[in-house]
Formats: sequence, structure tokens, C-alpha cells
Amino acid sequence: MAAPARDPATYGTTVTRPPDFDQFWADTLADAAETPVNPRFELDPLRSTDDVEVYDARWDSFQGVTVAGWYCRPRRARGRLPALIHVPGYVSEPLVPKASARDGYCALSVAPRGKLRSNAQFNPGYPGLLTHNIVDRNTYGYRGFYVDALRAVDVVLAREEVDRTRIGVTGSSQGGALTIVVSAMRREITAAAAGAPYLCGMMDAIRLTHSYPYQEINDYLRLHPDREEQVRQTLAYFDGINFAPTIRCPILVNIGLRDDVCPPETGYAVFAAMTCEKRLCAYEDCAHDAGSTWHARIAAEFLAEHLRPGEVA
Repeated sequence: MAAPARDPATYGTTVTRPPDFDQFWADTLADAAETPVNPRFELDPLRSTDDVEVYDARWDSFQGVTVAGWYCRPRRARGRLPALIHVPGYVSEPLVPKASARDGYCALSVAPRGKLRSNAQFNPGYPGLLTHNIVDRNTYGYRGFYVDALRAVDVVLAREEVDRTRIGVTGSSQGGALTIVVSAMRREITAAAAGAPYLCGMMDAIRLTHSYPYQEINDYLRLHPDREEQVRQTLAYFDGINFAPTIRCPILVNIGLRDDVCPPETGYAVFAAMTCEKRLCAYEDCAHDAGSTWHARIAAEFLAEHLRPGEVA
């Protein structure tokens, strides 16, 4: 007999929020604050064009790790402009955000630790990042990875041409997860757009799908079945569902109802946990692309509505 169809919109998550969740992250950010951000920008003439200046961006992060990014701004713009932070998926090298600069943003694309230009001091590999020190919340790879993305806000705030009241964040998959974390932890964020959010309902996701990257956790637990409870306890401090209630800015979320990488059940669960102004777009017959063919325009319009890239302060 075929298993009954499950309704992803009503799936119940098993994620619980640790009582010291807020304290853990307060302590993490206090530790990180001991290392000055020290943002550096070097113009890249090869990648720059007549209408966009491209900079190699670098900054210092948690435990002294140096992080890279690409910063792009409209070449002829005057006054203060909105900033748009692009956070990456589970890829080796994030994009150069020229298109966002052409749309009127000062755009920063982040390459957290472990990415190609940020792996000199931390390089767990892909696969590897998801399970790096997964039984210890203090040394788990995503602890510093999240801080690297959080510090991107400080990097754009260091630029004189950025309007501090108009800062957005966007990304898909792992970038969707980072969008949730950054918008939850940084009150400077004005609007956010998160696609196919990864790192949400993680212990549920490993049972709903056997696709990578989540399969890395299943592989780990096959080797170490006795550590499942330790893994669950660690991941609770990094699960997007536990960050979601803290978001205060408007957020747009999109999911694919046939996504076998980031199950739609977990997308619905993280959306339900949000208490801010929010909007969900669920795309039938779409997988991990989460309807990007149609949704890209919707996301651009949503961000533009709140960040107003056509206005100069």
C-alpha cells in the first residue's frame, strides 16, 4: 500500500529552542567583538565596468579569521544609496553582484570561512562544513560561518555612500538560511528575501530527504549512531527555526513544493515561526530552484519597495 501523501504545509517540526539560545549567541558576538572588523576594499579594475566599480573586500571575523567578499557600487551615483547583502548557497565561490549595483544598490557578496577566497585559516571542505565538529556547539563550523555573515552588515556600514536606514539581505538555499540569521540578529536590516531556506528543521530534514548536503548528517550518524542526541543538541543552536521569531523586518520567503534538497515541510515550519511582516511564495512542481524563473522579479520588486534603490539620500 502506498504511503499517504503528506501535506508539507501542516508538517510538525521537532525543533526545540534551547533555554540558553539567546545567551549563547550573545556570548558568541561578545567574543567576536574582541576582533575589530577592519574592513578593507581594493578596487578591481579588471572586473569593473563603465557603470560599476568592483572591489575585493576583506574583513576580520570570529577568532581572527579573514573573510572575503565582492563589493560593487554604481560608478556615477551621488549621495547615499541602499545596500544589499548577498549571502551564498553551498557553493565554493559566491557571485560578483554587478547586477545589483546596476539596479542602484551598493552590493556586497559574502564568502564566509571555507569558501575559496576565505579558506586559508578554515577549510573543512564541501562536503565537510555541515558536520565539522557537529557534536560541540562551541567549535561547530557554522558558529564562525554565521558570524562572518553577520559582520557583513558592519562592512557595508563602513562605506560612506551607504544609507544606514536602507540595508537588505538576500540569498537562496544556504543563503536563505543566512538571510534568516542575519535579519534576526542585526536590527539594521530593513528587508530580507530568503529562498529555499536550508539549515531549518535540520533533524527533520535528514529524514525527509536523502539528498546532499543534508545527507552528510545521515552519513555521519551511520558512523556514529551513539552521537545522535549530541548532534540534535548542537544543531538546535544553529537552526533557522529558532532564529525566525526574532526577525523584525519584512521578509519574503519562497519554496519549491518538490524540493528534495531543502524539504518544503521545513520551509513552511520556518515561515510559521516568523512573527514579523512576512510573505510566502510556494511554487508547485518546482524543486530546489524554488520557482526562481518567476520569483526573481517578485523578490526584486519586494526589496525595491522597502529599500528604494531609485532614491538618493
